[in-house]
Amino acid sequence: MSDVVRLEVADGIGTIVLDRPKMNALDSTMQHRLVEVAEEADQRSDISAVILWGGEKVFAAGADVKEMAEMSYTDMSAHVRLLQRFSRAIAAIGKPTVAAITGFALGGGLELAMCCDFRIVASNAKLGQPEIALGIIPGAGGTQRLPRLVGPAKAKQMVFTGRPVSAQEALSIGLADQVVEPDEVLGAAQAMVAPFVGGPAQALKAAKESIDRGLEVDLQTGLEIEALQFTGLFATKDQKSGMRSFVENGPGKATFEGI
Repeated sequence: MSDVVRLEVADGIGTIVLDRPKMNALDSTMQHRLVEVAEEADQRSDISAVILWGGEKVFAAGADVKEMAEMSYTDMSAHVRLLQRFSRAIAAIGKPTVAAITGFALGGGLELAMCCDFRIVASNAKLGQPEIALGIIPGAGGTQRLPRLVGPAKAKQMVFTGRPVSAQEALSIGLADQVVEPDEVLGAAQAMVAPFVGGPAQALKAAKESIDRGLEVDLQTGLEIEALQFTGLFATKDQKSGMRSFVENGPGKATFEGI
């Protein structure tokens, strides 16, 4: 069913809602839909920022183990491409993104959350990569994104043991950006991204791409990426209006069109 993942848009914010009771287990249907809605959110001009939301009880408790349990090596060699495609699609959204996490974000659920720029976490949430207990490792980016967020030693500890971390520990190691009460998670996520609505969309996209791509290369190459992105913004209307407003009216008064 396509409504297991849907995109809701209000006030310039797109909310990708995971809705597969009871635990939002990420089966292949959800993974395909995540690709579709991520691409839609990226392309729509009426969306300035994106929230990933699993509902009030759980973000996502991982991939659908029942679906994968009897897969052969040949089966998984094809399926793993989908695992990486849905996570890459979320990471490729060229707008600010935040995961609003309640309950559990485990396995594929945590991998999905780590594709976002920010993570707001309920105080009673648990985050982890428990795949080792199944005799496997994370396959949707966990071994790569987790160490980039928390460092290799902390990432190895989490992946080697499968131990979930609390919201407060996630905050202390850099896996979470903010911890709030469970009933405040979605509102906090909306408040975080609201300032981006009506902002310089092309500059935000360039900033995100410069940082994300720069983390994957050496410093000198990263500086070249930044230079190209910086220069390219001088072909946008927002650069002209932003700088003109600064000169004529001072900082913080520009109106942007996102083009």
